[in-house]
Amino acid sequence: MATPSNASSGRILGIGGIFFKSANQDHLSAWYREKMGIEHDQYGAIFKWRSMDEPSKENLTIWSIFPASSDYFGASPAGFMINYIVDDLDALLEKLRNSGVQIDPKRDDFDYGRFAWVYDPDGNKIELWEPRKPN
Repeated sequence: MATPSNASSGRILGIGGIFFKSANQDHLSAWYREKMGIEHDQYGAIFKWRSMDEPSKENLTIWSIFPASSDYFGASPAGFMINYIVDDLDALLEKLRNSGVQIDPKRDDFDYGRFAWVYDPDGNKIELWEPRKPN
């Protein structure tokens, strides 16, 4: 994985999720299960992986199909959304704000992490996730 030249906090560490919409969610879900071997439930699949930089730490990438009618992607023109794992959500949002990136004011805070959303220049919604640090 490429490391940015500015290695301070507020960095993307990896892909936390791949989300996409389908007009026929059940059919597409079955196709991915039968043809691609992706076992999943109504919320999607979880792929576990380890970073070469921290092999003792287990990471997750979520894969999920949303109904075409979902408003989770906001006004994004894309039928997909990428979730990026970040090391420090507040620091990254500050960097993005200072560089003129459009930031959604919504924030979510769950037992598994904190979330925020931004938009790229094409208007695609991007999800940022800072996982909870282990106690």
